Amino acid sequence: MTDLSRVLLLTGLPGVGKTTVLQRAMDQLSVRGFKVGGILTREVRRDKTRIGFEIEDLSTKLKGWLAHVSQPDGPQIGKYRVNLRDLEEVGARAILSAIVQADIIAIDEIGPMELTSTSFTESVTKAINSGKIVLATIHHRAGGPFTAAIRQRKGVEILEVTPKNREELPRVVAEKIAQMMTSSR
Repeated sequence: MTDLSRVLLLTGLPGVGKTTVLQRAMDQLSVRGFKVGGILTREVRRDKTRIGFEIEDLSTKLKGWLAHVSQPDGPQIGKYRVNLRDLEEVGARAILSAIVQADIIAIDEIGPMELTSTSFTESVTKAINSGKIVLATIHHRAGGPFTAAIRQRKGVEILEVTPKNREELPRVVAEKIAQMMTSSR
């Protein structure tokens, strides 16, 4: 990791608003003229039942399935099977593209589903080592050597999203990243 590299990790309990904080911070940074790339994930519901998770390339708006209850093959995480093809062709590819084309790399999320793909973990490692600012969400219980190594790296700051701070945190994160961007130019 270069001296200019900065990594902000958003963590917190499931459903607390990590993705929303990341998305709102990225929106604020885009309005300020920074080019944001990477991925965003969202849960998908049918009626009131969660059926899976979608993954989106922030630059191209290309979407795919990260995981689905009806996915026929792939690693199983709970009641979902991970769609490795979409995770790699949409997710990993978007991160690699952001390294080249974006000012700021967003990665939502580094969690058990995403960690089933070697291509994904390699793209995250390249992003962190790129010298660009990375804003990522990380599953609060994501364990193992890969996430432990990220959490312990020099230049990594971990912010916990809570019900008390989630409304203010997008502005705080956007300000912090904007300051990093202007001090590194």
